[in-house]
Amino acid sequence: MLLEKFNLFLQRWMPILTPLSLVIGVLLESVGQNLLFMVSWLFAFMTFVSTLGMKFKDVKVFVKYPKTILFSIAFLHILMPIWAYFLSTIIFQDNLLTIGFVLSVAVPTGVTSVIWVTICKGNLPLCLSIVLINTLISPLVMPALLHLIVGETIAIDSVSLVLDLVWMVVLPSILGILVNEISKGSIQAKYGKKLAPFSKLSLFGVIMINSSAIAPYLKNITWELIGVILIVLLISFSGYVFAILLGRIIWKDQSIRTTFVFIGGMRNISVGVIIATTYFPSKVAMPVVFGMLFQQVLASFFSKVVEKQSI
Repeated sequence: MLLEKFNLFLQRWMPILTPLSLVIGVLLESVGQNLLFMVSWLFAFMTFVSTLGMKFKDVKVFVKYPKTILFSIAFLHILMPIWAYFLSTIIFQDNLLTIGFVLSVAVPTGVTSVIWVTICKGNLPLCLSIVLINTLISPLVMPALLHLIVGETIAIDSVSLVLDLVWMVVLPSILGILVNEISKGSIQAKYGKKLAPFSKLSLFGVIMINSSAIAPYLKNITWELIGVILIVLLISFSGYVFAILLGRIIWKDQSIRTTFVFIGGMRNISVGVIIATTYFPSKVAMPVVFGMLFQQVLASFFSKVVEKQSI
């Protein structure tokens, strides 16, 4: 009971605790750099807990909504990266920042989108299906997309990147689903709510540790830094707006439109931060890390927009 109350507290205050974790990580820069070895383990745990409620049959929804799922993945990995590339190249003309902006939207959709889809009465099976499929294909899609964007300007170890994604995302996802299947849902029912607060604490830990990488850029407030934060906000905000507009045009079913809004707006930013800090110069991490500042706040705001549309 106590853990459930603690989880509700963390969930309610996520819009505050997320940026606070970033600030603490910057202030404790030296501590964070010594704890980098923990990041992949924390993220693997988060992924495992997040997928405990999923089943392999969630993928079967693809048969019912193939065009919707494929369009959602195209939106996540083609349309939004092109938009981020276009904005960043015009405004900054800095290759490192361009990589960061593209990476911030090219990561898989956030598992937390499930929470908002549930709250706003979207199509939960469809949401779970997109999250699962998008997560499982990320080790193939992300390295390919980054290679296209990065080109020959920066050497990137694609094999290590794929292996890291498999370790942090794919294997924990499969393990979580297997445990749920074998236990016939009893593990999720018995331990899901108890593990949830530890998953959120792991998220805050990942943010704190990885934000130490961008600490040098935050110590001196510059116009470039302010510009990066504003463009991150613009891209994050526009992702929801594009999803709402496209949803209205393509689907009549309000539950599908609602699902697409949060699938299109949320991102698994933590994995982007890990990739940025591991495989690229620290400046690349700036747009990715700042995405954490707005994610939950924007999700909360657009949940109100979606609710008004459904009336």
